[in-house]
Amino acid sequence: MSILTSLLFFLVFCPLLSLGDRLEGCEDSSCKTDGPIIHFPFRLSHQPKLCGYPGFELQCNKQKDTILELPSSVHLVVEEIDYVSQQIHLYDPDRCIPAKLPHLNLLQSKFKNVEGQTVLFNCSVPFTQHLVPCLGSSGYQVLAVSSTTNLDSFLSGPCTKIHQYPYSLSTFYYNKLQLNWPIPLCGNCESKGMDCGFKDGTQVLETHCFNRTMTQKGITKQPLIAGVVLGTALVCIIVFSINQLYLTSKNERQSQVRLEKFLEDYKAIRPTRYSYADIKKITDDFNEKLGEGSYGTVYKGRLSSEIYVAVKVLRDSKGKGEEFINEIGTIGRIHHVNVVRLVGFCADGFRRALIYEYLPNDSFERFILPVSSSSDSVSVISWNKLQHIALGTARGIEYLHQGCDQQILHFDIKPQNILLDHNLNPKICDFGLAKLCSKEKSAVTMTAPRGTIGYIAPEVLSRNFGKVSHKSDIYSFGMLLLEIVGGRVKMDSNTNNQSKVIYLEWIYNHLEKGKELKIRIEEEGDGAIVRKLAIVGLWCIQWHPIDRPSIKEVTHMLEGDVSHLNLSPNPFMATNTPKFNASPHTEDLDVILEIE
Repeated sequence: MSILTSLLFFLVFCPLLSLGDRLEGCEDSSCKTDGPIIHFPFRLSHQPKLCGYPGFELQCNKQKDTILELPSSVHLVVEEIDYVSQQIHLYDPDRCIPAKLPHLNLLQSKFKNVEGQTVLFNCSVPFTQHLVPCLGSSGYQVLAVSSTTNLDSFLSGPCTKIHQYPYSLSTFYYNKLQLNWPIPLCGNCESKGMDCGFKDGTQVLETHCFNRTMTQKGITKQPLIAGVVLGTALVCIIVFSINQLYLTSKNERQSQVRLEKFLEDYKAIRPTRYSYADIKKITDDFNEKLGEGSYGTVYKGRLSSEIYVAVKVLRDSKGKGEEFINEIGTIGRIHHVNVVRLVGFCADGFRRALIYEYLPNDSFERFILPVSSSSDSVSVISWNKLQHIALGTARGIEYLHQGCDQQILHFDIKPQNILLDHNLNPKICDFGLAKLCSKEKSAVTMTAPRGTIGYIAPEVLSRNFGKVSHKSDIYSFGMLLLEIVGGRVKMDSNTNNQSKVIYLEWIYNHLEKGKELKIRIEEEGDGAIVRKLAIVGLWCIQWHPIDRPSIKEVTHMLEGDVSHLNLSPNPFMATNTPKFNASPHTEDLDVILEIE
């Protein structure tokens, strides 16, 4: 090879070499399969320093938990990382975050605490509320109370103030800590579906957005690295020495090993195809049934001694083939903390099954509706937790509408399709009726109504109300919120829709007159949560789609203070009108074809 050709290789590949070195070893990673995905600004301790921003190093412990160490020597487990909103959710493996707060100094870290003020009291008499069990002993109890609460009853009683912390009550009650990071600013990159990283050739910690396809799945990286290594080897043969050639060959072998590992890890997170014999083995020959419906039967299964799954065996009926393909094609590409994960599927002849992660707390339905028509008992959880479930569901819908390459419309949002994990975190499931749509348009055509009566948006049943769009899921979510508010009032399972409308109108009338919705209020502050869920729900069920908020606006309302919310227009004023005319606002929605 001539000197000129060698120089040409050198000039062409040198700029690419720095890019390849920057990306090498920085692929998305995690400590375990269902753990949080780790990428810039975070990195695992064994990855090169250029993979993450200073102060964002994570570690994997022996249990394969993801660990973040905060100053000074406070180790917490990472439950979730929200790269768009730049928030990280942590919990204490020792189940007592309050005991570690005196040692926590966030001023020496890159993270900031979500605003909140909590006062701790040492009380010598027993209390049934506000307890922080891990801090108490046989001689006294420790209570956690919001600083916005009237503290006179505690200060004047048998209680002594211990300390006031700038953390929210959820940190003390649920052993969880939510932090955010203002720097580096990468949320904008993530929201655009791009990666964030350091700028090339800069000496300062400056970041920028770059195309995600450069690093994901090894699609562009593999030929790039191969070309870089080949070009570098040829230049080294001519310019340097045989020793340089040896070193380059060694680097090439190491790169190939890392690449193979990355491809194997990527293959592991995709849904796996199983045979029907595998399904029988996983479910122990269909030994434990979790539930049954018109679609088929759900069984509990086990992939290993530690990994449990829920196996939905579909009935052999006409039309299920389309729903089966639709659900795999939709949920198979989704990875979000508030969307159930599809582990695998079976398509063995006419036998079809879907394998999901197992969620031990069943569906949200049993927590907001009476257990049976003959019993007044319900599965009671706090209003704070109900609000947490509602907000998590909204974030899941927001991801479906805005976080994927194509907009995903669920069309069957209801309590039965919201599953709860061991910490009562919600996950949206059942994508058999979902539609993939372009994010650039506002409406979608469909040949027939779909969904569950009571949750279906008016425009899905009749185009007189407007055109079907992402606002149809907003209506269903609004009905879910209102069912949270009123679901604890015992209703006959045969109650017709007209009676439910009357009850919802009763909620609106009470709010309009400034009356409190005193429905199963347990703790101080519950009334504000009930009012917030009701107001947001009423905004979501406006008859015309254009009058409903977007899911992003819904999320902001649920995160904010109820005092900043205005009551919606009355959505029930038109219920006695025999015929509806199309809303003039609906002309703003362009009809598009769904993406099959």
